[in-house]
Amino acid sequence: MRAIIYIVLIVKITVAASDATCDVVPITQWSGSPLKREEILPGPVNIVVIQHTATPECSDDEKCERIASAIRDDHRLRGFTDIGNSFLIGGTGKVYEGAGWKYVGAHTRGYNRRAIGITFVGDFRNCLPSPLAIKALRKLLSCGVENRYLTDGYHMVAHSQLSNTVSPGEMLRHQVEMWPHWLNHAKEMLD
Repeated sequence: MRAIIYIVLIVKITVAASDATCDVVPITQWSGSPLKREEILPGPVNIVVIQHTATPECSDDEKCERIASAIRDDHRLRGFTDIGNSFLIGGTGKVYEGAGWKYVGAHTRGYNRRAIGITFVGDFRNCLPSPLAIKALRKLLSCGVENRYLTDGYHMVAHSQLSNTVSPGEMLRHQVEMWPHWLNHAKEMLD
């Protein structure tokens, strides 16, 4: 009987730990080194900025990790402390940790200290991310609310609403505009 209770307890602890990490691939796993960002993001946050990388899409883990690593390297070369994106979502449906839930990133000037930036790997001006990637975003947002990284009433916005950019691409923007939490006139409402 003790063995059964022990096994049930281990399973509950494992599931709770998985829920808290939201099944995100840790930066140490996909890049081989820890995040260098240190400024804590006050949470829970109430703004989610949807972006795209404007790179080729990735449909296998190796390519997604290569693109994420290249983005990290580029951000460092441009003088960022580390990768600016909070999370990257590949076409496989895997979510890759960047600055994550806990650290201030460098994804949207003027909003980094009060928002997370979720970035789809690819260029979504003329097409949508894979269904697996869209599903991963929904799951990440739900997990963020459940674990109090995001407020229940968070606002979802397009990067292009806050910055002079085409990100997240017209097709992806039209998709997320139909979701709950979408905020029209974001710049006026959030400033």
